[in-house]
Amino acid sequence: MLIMAEAEVKKVVNKEQPKEAQAQGTKEVVAPKAKAENKDKKQIWEKRPQGQKISQNSRPQGKFEKGNRRDRRNHFDASDNEFSEKVVNISRVTKVVKGGRRFSFAAFVVVGDKKGRVGFGHGKANEVPDSIKKAVKDAKNHLITVPIQNKITVPHEVHAKFLASRVMLKPDTKGKGIVASGTVRAVVELAGYTDIYTKTYGSRSKANIVRATLKALQALRTPEQIADIRGKDVKDLLA
Repeated sequence: MLIMAEAEVKKVVNKEQPKEAQAQGTKEVVAPKAKAENKDKKQIWEKRPQGQKISQNSRPQGKFEKGNRRDRRNHFDASDNEFSEKVVNISRVTKVVKGGRRFSFAAFVVVGDKKGRVGFGHGKANEVPDSIKKAVKDAKNHLITVPIQNKITVPHEVHAKFLASRVMLKPDTKGKGIVASGTVRAVVELAGYTDIYTKTYGSRSKANIVRATLKALQALRTPEQIADIRGKDVKDLLA
């Protein structure tokens, strides 16, 4: 029995020895992994004294550069700054619904650059400032160009009508100023006229008066335009 037990132990030892020898003789050498380099390194911003400007070359380049947000926020079109605006009328509108009443505001605004361009717009919103903004945007999308004789007045007398409102525009001499109601004055001032005589008839609706005034301004023609239409010289018309 002892002899058989010793023989079995020797077999087990002989089987394990090759594995251990193989493991000792063929050790795997694993090279240390290189640290992955971060391609997008963080930008280091240098502190500078207050008031000192940064040159364009000193700013860090790369995908982290987004420009000056403040400059983009304050950037605006220079043409928008040329226009002046006047609020002609603001009315509150009440809508009765199942749950109660809903209030909104409607604004009528006149916009012009005082150089021959003027427009009228209408906007509605739940708040007054929002309605005015919409009206200004609408007015800038509906600008018209009007002639200014000698840079002060209209070329000739003109009459216009819109619904029940009628308007008359008449040229005046230099220094007379603008003789007009508040509604017509807003239009002719922003159009660029400084000396003009006006008269309104019929309905006193501000929106209708403004539309009648713009209709009258669109009907104006300069002597050159009239001469071109008739096929004559300007001197022959003025003679």
